[in-house]
Amino acid sequence: MATRNKHQATNRLGLWLGLALVIILLDQFTKVLILGNFQLGDSRYVTSFFNVVRVHNLGAAFSFLHDAGGWQRWFFVGLGVVATVFITVMLRKHGQQTLFATALSLILGGAIGNVVDRLLHGYVVDFIQVHWGAQYYFPSFNIADSAITVGAVLLIWDEIRRVRRG
Repeated sequence: MATRNKHQATNRLGLWLGLALVIILLDQFTKVLILGNFQLGDSRYVTSFFNVVRVHNLGAAFSFLHDAGGWQRWFFVGLGVVATVFITVMLRKHGQQTLFATALSLILGGAIGNVVDRLLHGYVVDFIQVHWGAQYYFPSFNIADSAITVGAVLLIWDEIRRVRRG
């Protein structure tokens, strides 16, 4: 039975890596559109609570370490490489757990999407801006960040389900 489950997980690895690839491609495609059509700092209102902007983030979430002097670029690239290896191993071992593997695939795709930015540009391109009125702005983000966030929520949901069953 264990061999069968391992074989199923390995067979599904392609599915999970394919999902991550879709996230990477969608993320990079949208960033190419932004880089080609917006200057740094440009902003266009779409709705009363949503703008499309062009922001360069040298740091991590919420611009953490944005002004750290440059070393953070390689730190986050290295972290992304480590995360990629770890997540790929986890997908290989647990690919039969659909919710868990979906969550990891979203996180993987998002992490690689942002690593690609760091390698190509030295910063992450953010372009989605949500706000309340003219005073309260959530930090800008991108498709990769969205995938990572949804993946994290799914991981929490998966763990809550696992605890309730146990």
